[in-house]
Amino acid sequence: MTSTIPNDGDRNEERRRRVLLGPLPAGFLRADGDTAADNAMDADYQAALALQQQLCGAQVPAAGPPLTARLSITIAQAKLVKNYGLTRMDPYVRLRVGHCIYETHTDPSGGKTPRWNKVIHCLLPPGVNSVYLEIFDECSFTMDELIAWTHITIPQAVLNGETHEDWYPLNGKQGDGVEGMINLVLSYSVGPAAVATFPPVLVVPSTGLGYAAMPVYPQQPPLQPPRAHPPPQPVVTQEQIQQIEEMFPSMDKEVIKSVLEANRGDKDATINSLLQMSE
Repeated sequence: MTSTIPNDGDRNEERRRRVLLGPLPAGFLRADGDTAADNAMDADYQAALALQQQLCGAQVPAAGPPLTARLSITIAQAKLVKNYGLTRMDPYVRLRVGHCIYETHTDPSGGKTPRWNKVIHCLLPPGVNSVYLEIFDECSFTMDELIAWTHITIPQAVLNGETHEDWYPLNGKQGDGVEGMINLVLSYSVGPAAVATFPPVLVVPSTGLGYAAMPVYPQQPPLQPPRAHPPPQPVVTQEQIQQIEEMFPSMDKEVIKSVLEANRGDKDATINSLLQMSE
């Protein structure tokens, strides 16, 4: 009986026939137990994208470019009922809007009547209709002490485009609504998403106590060439600001400017808002 022994050329030809041609399958070099883990990773990725869109506050209308909702909050001053500690307190405000945290500067020795006059511009994520506010006493050698807090629902008049100024009651050790009052000015606007210039601050767990604040910079679209005839914008002149400053010499210039811009240059409405703030 004659046996045929394949030569090297036949072996190579046989190997070529067994080679898998075309794109590799999705499960190539993957263990059988990795499917659930991959599905979880895909779900986490989609959740991260949804959170990023929420943080950016982008709203896609039926036609036209994406729009962004912006909230402007002026933290003017507070009147507290008690000074905790042996010396005058050094209060500052921490504000949470959605997943983002903002802080004012500290008013040294502000005691029971701190003043900040801090203007905060932030994005308002879809579905968020309230803000949470806390007042802390800054301490040098111990953790900052929480003095008062409140949960404020954004008035419907603000969401309709009006500028709203009011005193809001504070909760604390004295009880709900009796720890004092805080003075805020709120305004709201909706505009193209590309105009957003104030990155939010995302609060993530840190390795130590509390939370760490990290700026989140939303992806910006490519720069577009400037238009030959940009649409007119409400202009606040230096003369208007100076006239109102003469009427309110003790009021911070930036606060006057922000309130005037929020009222779209309406001098009478600005004076009314500042009069309520100074009461």
